Amino acid sequence: MAAYRVTHLDAIEEFDDAGCHYRPIRHQLGVSAFGVTAWTGHAAGDPVINEHDEGDPTADQELFLVLQGHAEFEIDGDQVDAPTGTLVFAPPRTKRKATAKQAGTTIIALEGTPGQAYDARGWELWAPLFPLYEAGRYDEVADRLRTVVEESPQYPMLFFNLACCESQSGRTDDALAHLRQAVTMSEEFRTTATTDPDLDPIRNDPAFLQLIKGVGGQG
Repeated sequence: MAAYRVTHLDAIEEFDDAGCHYRPIRHQLGVSAFGVTAWTGHAAGDPVINEHDEGDPTADQELFLVLQGHAEFEIDGDQVDAPTGTLVFAPPRTKRKATAKQAGTTIIALEGTPGQAYDARGWELWAPLFPLYEAGRYDEVADRLRTVVEESPQYPMLFFNLACCESQSGRTDDALAHLRQAVTMSEEFRTTATTDPDLDPIRNDPAFLQLIKGVGGQG
């Protein structure tokens, strides 16, 4: 019998992503076929969905449901009034954002890329740490992200980001080990590692060069 899971939205921890508050439904329930996130504006005028434009790789196909409250969407320059129960569909590359017109407005967003299997990257777990990363607090990010990957080891992107922070922190051995894990899980990160400046401190290490060449990558 297939396992199923039940939770309440309020039981899911809320995080902040560039001033927008979200609950990671997909990660919490283990959804792998599509992305699903709850976004909330706590006060009238708060952003609920940050702007995505046609050049944003996160501007996939999305369906939004205003679960509670009252929102105003801006879709390709058009203003769309969206009270509770409104569904808004945004095709890929559509510019989109939403603002709360009432306190507590919550929008459920479902996303995917047409013609492609959904790639769960674990952005929900990285987003709360990104401001610290941007501030150059690499040691702190590395310490916190290490706990995250121990609890949620299924996301190669998080191992890669951890390796980047450890590289910047002078933790060469840890950085190489976590980069190796990321590359083992996804070849994408072997390519990314060749140009990511966060890895410059370990770029000339023989183990890094072997890993990039695909020699001893499983070691």
